[in-house]
Amino acid sequence: MKVLHTSDWHLGQQFYEHHRADEHQQFFSWLIDTLVSEKINLLLVAGDIYHTATPPASSENQLYQFIKNVKKRCPTLQIVIIAGNHDSANRIMTAKPLLAQFDTHVVGRFDVNNPDDVVIRLNTDSVNAHIVAMPFLRASDVTTLSNTENGHDYAQGIAKAYQLSSDCALKDKPASTPLIIMGHLHAKGGDISSDSERNLIIGGEESVTAQIFSSQANYVALGHLHKAQQVAKSDTIRYSGTPMPMSFSERNYKHQVCVVEFTATTNNHIEVTVNPLYIPRATEVMLLPEGECVPLEQLCEQIANLDLSRYSQAPYLRVKLSAGDTDTTFREQIEKALENKAVNFCGIERVRQINKQQNSAVFEDLSQVEMLNPQTLLEQAFANNKDMAGQSVPDALKTLLNEVISELAEQQL
Repeated sequence: MKVLHTSDWHLGQQFYEHHRADEHQQFFSWLIDTLVSEKINLLLVAGDIYHTATPPASSENQLYQFIKNVKKRCPTLQIVIIAGNHDSANRIMTAKPLLAQFDTHVVGRFDVNNPDDVVIRLNTDSVNAHIVAMPFLRASDVTTLSNTENGHDYAQGIAKAYQLSSDCALKDKPASTPLIIMGHLHAKGGDISSDSERNLIIGGEESVTAQIFSSQANYVALGHLHKAQQVAKSDTIRYSGTPMPMSFSERNYKHQVCVVEFTATTNNHIEVTVNPLYIPRATEVMLLPEGECVPLEQLCEQIANLDLSRYSQAPYLRVKLSAGDTDTTFREQIEKALENKAVNFCGIERVRQINKQQNSAVFEDLSQVEMLNPQTLLEQAFANNKDMAGQSVPDALKTLLNEVISELAEQQL
């Protein structure tokens, strides 16, 4: 049996006000061709199907059209989709009866009283697997599992949810049937893209240990972190990452999907091999300058000297300029350098140094604010307040902010 693991499509994302529907469509065309050429039996999509809880109708149509098209090319393909933290659980589940007609299984929410509901048992001519399809777990999903003497422990609630569901999957799983676990979370040690991934901080916990996954799992397919990577140095616990850069900090990522092959040997042993397949980038993402900020004149020279002839589609371009550059005509000069350049321009970052010893920087750009972690904004507010400078943010205030964020997330569903 061959499985393809992907995640974090973020359909409907606008990249600095530029629509990305064409990029997603090119990814879908590549994905369908890959599913055919690799003779994939099972497609796993580990959350964040959409970029927002209320995606445009065009993005929903794009997903459904993809499923329709892929089933024409791969009639026996089974598909499993879980909701991520960007997705609305209710929206994902609304289409469940319809998608079931296309051998597409969707899971939007975990019910602590019915942990078996997230277990999908597939037994067809080409697919034989028990799958714990665990969607993103919000605090309210695991409240009764997270109670401790010292209050709620979100990580404990997640661990118990996975344990309950894994026990259900193992209870009737034949020895020769693989156990696959899906999840959308931040595993400890995972490399996070800070300016495009929402930190999943609830009750002070932003990551969980890989030990929450059953030791009997043959493969763990994760979503949320945008960089493809192994977890706990395990070849069979992986993030597949996004199919394309979601921010300029991800411009050097090697975007990929994971092809996982299960082979049954003697004594019901299951061998697992994992191979990444790299996704061709439809639209390049460029940041100038690549290193430290340079004087305005040099920046304009770099822009003017850009060779764009090798790109079939106009790349995204963003430039950064030191806030200490006092030239009042910087916008006009940059715009002049951009004349006749076939790029999707993504604005100017004014960067100021706030601590030369730490060499840290803050972006003075409103388009960056929504990408900052709320905790980071709170810490910056303290740092920039003359009465609080040098003070750390009280834990009580951090906890209160986390509770507000959690409540707002619940209201979006």
